[in-house]
Amino acid sequence: MLKLPELPDCFYQNQPSLICPSSPTPKHSLYLSNLDDQKFLRFSIKYLYLFKKSISLDILKYSLSNVLVHYYPLAGRLRASTEVDQKLEIDCNGEGAVFAEAFMDITAEGFLELSKKPNKSWRKLMYKVEAQSFLDIPPLVIQVTNLRCGGMIMCTAINHCVCDGIGTSQFLHAWAQITAKPNLDLAIAPLHTRHVLKPRNPSEITFTHPEYVRNTPRENGHLDIDINHYLQSQPLVPSSLTFTTSHIIHLKRQCVPSLKCTAFEALASHTWRSWVRALDLSPSLNVKLLFSVNVRKRLIPEIPQGYYGNGFVLGCAQTSAKDLVASNMCHGVKLVQQAKSSLTDDYVRSMIDLLEDKSVKTDLSTSLVISQWSKLGLEDVDFGEGKPLHMGPLSSDIYCLFLPVIGDSEAVRVQVSVPESVHEKFEYYMKECLGKEANGDANIGYII
Repeated sequence: MLKLPELPDCFYQNQPSLICPSSPTPKHSLYLSNLDDQKFLRFSIKYLYLFKKSISLDILKYSLSNVLVHYYPLAGRLRASTEVDQKLEIDCNGEGAVFAEAFMDITAEGFLELSKKPNKSWRKLMYKVEAQSFLDIPPLVIQVTNLRCGGMIMCTAINHCVCDGIGTSQFLHAWAQITAKPNLDLAIAPLHTRHVLKPRNPSEITFTHPEYVRNTPRENGHLDIDINHYLQSQPLVPSSLTFTTSHIIHLKRQCVPSLKCTAFEALASHTWRSWVRALDLSPSLNVKLLFSVNVRKRLIPEIPQGYYGNGFVLGCAQTSAKDLVASNMCHGVKLVQQAKSSLTDDYVRSMIDLLEDKSVKTDLSTSLVISQWSKLGLEDVDFGEGKPLHMGPLSSDIYCLFLPVIGDSEAVRVQVSVPESVHEKFEYYMKECLGKEANGDANIGYII
């Protein structure tokens, strides 16, 4: 298996501490919507930031305690609802966020050199909370690691049931603002209530929802094809490919003049097609692309500004592996566009009602899942000593991430882990269609 260079160990001088809100906060149970407490989201979103200059740990703790007054549910604890089976809620009890401080004998430049592809040794940069279950891990865990050069790496683990990507970005910007400019009011006041996404009574499931399947026992011992299980059962290698503005324009040109498309639609279609080609799936297999779509402005009325809970749903494009691979890129782009346009207020409300049935789960069996981080402003977080030199996930997974590229707001880094046996093939297909026209860059795809 491909050997990746490892980070040195972290040195912890002190035990992690709990940072509580700096003043009293409301004590109550916070309802989570059906979009919040899906089993698919029962994990923490783990971000990694590299900064050239460190901030005093005391200042960071002080500003964190202040921002938790505004975002007090992140200082609470998840628990199972006593009223509804298999449903989660937040006990807003002010117990606090976990804050770990460490030192690593490496420079910021050294980390940048190692950051071309994430590897398991990066997990050293996030304190692991010993817990018996997902519910026992606090919603917010932070580790700040000071570096030999005077820089710092900040890793945050934010429970996905509490926040989506927009919500995590909103929280991090608020924390950074309070750190750098403590006398200013928050740019966006958080909206805590989740009832805006409450299911209807009675339920009105008026659409078929290919994003989901019912978790029913299989009959006659029949095993459906499950790519997700196949991927998880073998060694995976992270692929991290950067598409510059010119590369994305080149992709989009393959659809004009017959079809206009966005950068996301072109890149999502291209990534999905490359993934299916690399895995060499059965031509008749129905394959799906699930991708996150923010529905805050699609609902009637719109979800108010400041809502930091899960305000996204999964769009679903689907076709046979044969049709996806054999057709030109326009085919996949059209499917992505149709999936996006179907996400009306009625459709999303129907989906929320469907999720009242706890036997319903996200269909990952033959799906590539893409989550878009590249347009959330995550790379602009500034705690007072400048924007990050690097921003990305703590680890790589079979879920595909579209990540921001520091210094180029239009570029996108595509990161996904694939089986080692198809890694080279996947990267070849991702680069193949760009050819020499894309700036003549022979090294297209390798992270800057």
